[in-house]
Amino acid sequence: MSAPLRYRIQAKNPEAHLYEVSITVDTPDPSGQVFELPAWIPGSYMIRDYAKHVVAIHAESDGLAVPMTKLDKSRWQAEPVDRPLKVVAEIYAYDSSVRGAHLDATHAYFNGPCVFLSVSGQEQSPCELEIVAPDPPVGKDWRVATSMRRDGADQYGFGSYRAEDYAELIDHPVEISELTIGEFDVRGIPHAIAIRGRVRVDIARLCHDLQRICEQHIDFLGAPDGLDRYLFLLHAPGTGYGGLEHRWSSSLVCSRDNLPLRADSEVSDGYRMFLGLVSHEYFHLWNVKRLKPAVFTPYDLSSESHTGLLWVFEGITSYYDDLALVRAGLIPAESYLELVGQTITRVMRGSGRHKQSVEESSFDAWTKFYKQDENAGNAIVSYYAKGSLIALALDLKIRSESSRGDTTTLDDVMKECWKRWGQSGEGMPEDGFESVCAEVTGLDLGDFFDASVRGTGELPLQKLLAKFGIDYCLRQASNAADKGGKPAEKQVGTWLGATLANNAGKSVFTAVANGGPAELAGVAPGDVAVALDGLVLTAANCAQRLKTHRDGDKLELIVFRGDELITSRIKLADAPETTCYLEFDSDADAESLARQAAWLLSD
Repeated sequence: MSAPLRYRIQAKNPEAHLYEVSITVDTPDPSGQVFELPAWIPGSYMIRDYAKHVVAIHAESDGLAVPMTKLDKSRWQAEPVDRPLKVVAEIYAYDSSVRGAHLDATHAYFNGPCVFLSVSGQEQSPCELEIVAPDPPVGKDWRVATSMRRDGADQYGFGSYRAEDYAELIDHPVEISELTIGEFDVRGIPHAIAIRGRVRVDIARLCHDLQRICEQHIDFLGAPDGLDRYLFLLHAPGTGYGGLEHRWSSSLVCSRDNLPLRADSEVSDGYRMFLGLVSHEYFHLWNVKRLKPAVFTPYDLSSESHTGLLWVFEGITSYYDDLALVRAGLIPAESYLELVGQTITRVMRGSGRHKQSVEESSFDAWTKFYKQDENAGNAIVSYYAKGSLIALALDLKIRSESSRGDTTTLDDVMKECWKRWGQSGEGMPEDGFESVCAEVTGLDLGDFFDASVRGTGELPLQKLLAKFGIDYCLRQASNAADKGGKPAEKQVGTWLGATLANNAGKSVFTAVANGGPAELAGVAPGDVAVALDGLVLTAANCAQRLKTHRDGDKLELIVFRGDELITSRIKLADAPETTCYLEFDSDADAESLARQAAWLLSD
């Protein structure tokens, strides 16, 4: 076995947001050791160039300085030495997202790709990590939360940890702060949640509900080999939402107000959203962390790795995340239908679904989905949202077209994919998912994949849902905050075909829909609203102003573009019916109700 690589990290200067990170290589490359920081982090498909945060770097051997040369944006090479080589880097950390590293006097958080240099040629060597407490008085009550295996450190303590290789080292994020910790078992496997933030939370209920979610997923696909612990790292600020999956953990962000208090008994909308986030990231234990595209086996973290399959790994995960909540008994079926209606609404409100397929969206994630601009709604479609609807449509289609008494489901397809590529560790080929669907179901699904995955047509959800006793309904939005998912008493009537938002006290057009009244009138993103029909127009009064007009009304619209005042004529139109809600059909027949129950309650 090769000598372990010895890493050390300390929150050296929290006020300046600086970590000190070192690595000692006992047997450096005799031709000159090369070190590298990743350009991206698995699960977030955008080049982030973490090396840009290296403030200073130097090398030494036996106490003597060793010259280093920077080879490109993320690689350095030390001059040859025949003794152990130590490299020390000072790294700036002020990215509070789940993809970055952050440090201040209140906490320390980091993802491995942001702070740990790889040693070229020794990526398979075992790694030792020493996490050092900051200098007093900072961090007096801090604890360490990570799923990395301890190697002498006390539980939740500073000290020594280990990883089998570099890939594992960078797949265990670390949170160091004053933490609220809850622990629970899932089918005999220790799980925990560590919360940073000023929270008042019913930790017992939280652990109970997370346990139900994790049990649901483990019972579905079986515990992955080696799963002997799992950790949810949760940052709970005033606002925020997001998550990122890891080998035996996940990093989450949600508003503290979304978490349950001891007096709460219902599942609020905010708590439901949090539970869906937990479910999503936990399902990634299987779908994308182990069952993943061939191009990710192994990861090349120096450049983009294109695949048309992200809709499988994010979209199908987005389908099962909320479905697991109803199957686990945490939310009623009506609540689940509301969530599906909201997803349909998000997809329908973007005309980009007519221009980009989910296969293209997956492939172009690096340059389009993760780099959205003001025209995103007109140009792209989310492989998360539409991908989840494709999974829904596929599941319903398979269930309804299977022979009675021998019903096949998307669950069966996922189990076979897991067995074939997840448990084996091989990557899924680009045509793998479609091939397994055909093999497991015995159905000719070529036209479905051509239309829904490679094409840009509408999904046959109305027809499919009807077979399960569910009515698919569309309406106009009731106001700018209407997310869909439920009926509305009032509707807007006319619309501008643009989004107005308050920005530093100004009402700014942030997005303009292709073919809508605003675009036809010459409005551009960034224009500042001034007046409509001679009266002041703002983000706050826009909905009320539009209620006084009808389809076809032609009005004067005044905006500022930069420092120029622009006057145009706008012809209003009826707001499109792109807001969806689903309802159980009270007249559904017995066969439809049986299908419905098998779908919503199956394991």
